[in-house]
Amino acid sequence: MDFALPYPSSRSPVLGENVVATSQPLAAQAGLSLLARGGNAIDAAIGAAMALTVVEPTGCGLGSDAFAIVWDGQSLEGLNASGRAPAAWTPERFAHLDHMPMTGWDSVTVPGAVSAWIALWRRYGSLPLETIAEPAIRLARQGYLLSPVIATLWRLGLARLGQQPGFADTFAVDGQAPVAGQRVRLPHHADSLEDIARTEGATFYRGRLAEAMVAHSAQYGGALALDDLAGHSADWVGTLGQRFGDSIVHEIPPNGQGLGTLIALALLDAAGIGADPVDSLATLHLQIEATKLALADIDAYVSDPEHMPVPASALLDPGYIRERASLIDRQRAGDPGHGQPRRGGTVYLATADAAGRMVSFIQSNFMGFGSGVAVPGTGISLQNRGWSFHLDPAHANVVAPRKRPFHTIIPGFATHADGSPAMAFGVMGGPMQAQGHVQQAVRILRYGQNPQAAADAPRWRVGAGREVAVETSFDPGLIEGLRGLGHKITIEPPDAVFGFGGAQTILRHGDGYIAGSDPRKDGQAVAF
Repeated sequence: MDFALPYPSSRSPVLGENVVATSQPLAAQAGLSLLARGGNAIDAAIGAAMALTVVEPTGCGLGSDAFAIVWDGQSLEGLNASGRAPAAWTPERFAHLDHMPMTGWDSVTVPGAVSAWIALWRRYGSLPLETIAEPAIRLARQGYLLSPVIATLWRLGLARLGQQPGFADTFAVDGQAPVAGQRVRLPHHADSLEDIARTEGATFYRGRLAEAMVAHSAQYGGALALDDLAGHSADWVGTLGQRFGDSIVHEIPPNGQGLGTLIALALLDAAGIGADPVDSLATLHLQIEATKLALADIDAYVSDPEHMPVPASALLDPGYIRERASLIDRQRAGDPGHGQPRRGGTVYLATADAAGRMVSFIQSNFMGFGSGVAVPGTGISLQNRGWSFHLDPAHANVVAPRKRPFHTIIPGFATHADGSPAMAFGVMGGPMQAQGHVQQAVRILRYGQNPQAAADAPRWRVGAGREVAVETSFDPGLIEGLRGLGHKITIEPPDAVFGFGGAQTILRHGDGYIAGSDPRKDGQAVAF
């Protein structure tokens, strides 16, 4: 393992036998405290996820969706807890629109994060649910000092969403957004967390909190019904795996964009990545071109798996991958469309314990406070995943009743070729996530960088056509080299709001782990 830190960073890798890495220090410490009380990595992940709804409500909430990958010490399992469209969401409901709403109740699908916590706890948890919820409840009731990056996002969120139903009542303090260092208390949020823990989530889908959400939806013209909530399930779906060098990278199957990561890595293997230095123009160009090809395919084909025109396996078929890889021109930027395979606002955290269990977990309200809808008196803020649906009836992701939309949030995991665990990783940040996974996997799994160095490294982001955004810390020589290959480069300033995501990574190393936390966020990796 290379412990060098070649990029500007104020952080060192964190090593330990019990580790938590999250995007907010108080949430990381909440998870670690549960490990110290004898809990396992799954308990720590649930506790940290609960705490993140309190200390980072700009990215997630009680009304989030969630996905998880768990190594239980012997095998790998994947959980899809994303919600489905309400039963009343027929295409006719939105026929007067050009695109799905971005805010308000008509952007809210059934929230699934609470069901993820319960499903994980019932299968793997070792501590009582009330114990797991204690740190988050304490933070919400007693208050915490707001961290600076989240304070900035809070201010932007209130300015954009302050007129949405219930938002200002829930998130404004004396009519204003709280500032960094200000104590924030969320007593209604604490009450809801207590109710969720006491009822093992039943209140959220069939009880008091479900009734509050449905009543609020009806008041503002939404379609969410009690049957929609009661009919929700978090589904154990396994993982999709793709060989990448000496590792296998795993993602949750569609409806998420993790398939895009696997396609890109398969293309890179086929193209022989690794022959040039990690920060060379050739290595960078290959990654960008593979990512464009992968994103074109997932944009065309990924949806609720019951509605996909081709199975995910068709997009990873070796013959199809070779065909797509042949389109990569090493001397010129391309602008590819999708192929024709044979038919057949986010927070991420990782945890690991001394017994070898590891968790990769992500939950999100999507676009920074999500829909802007918050249910007064409950602390529940709701995601806007419905915006991801298409209105074109010919598209795989067209809106339909009880259908899961395309999802950007994805947890990642890697195993060694023999199936033993290697890494829990993720890069939150909307469309950045699949390509962020590619960049992390290339740096750590192919080039041996440590998790902190990989998190610190300058990132790029593919846009439309030949557009590529890079961070201001990017090597000017690389920028000119990319332009010379035909890439249309934009340089984004440091105040861009997470345009390049936020990584958290835990890598298995000997008898313990090495962890890194992204300096672009307020986060922290902690261990003992």
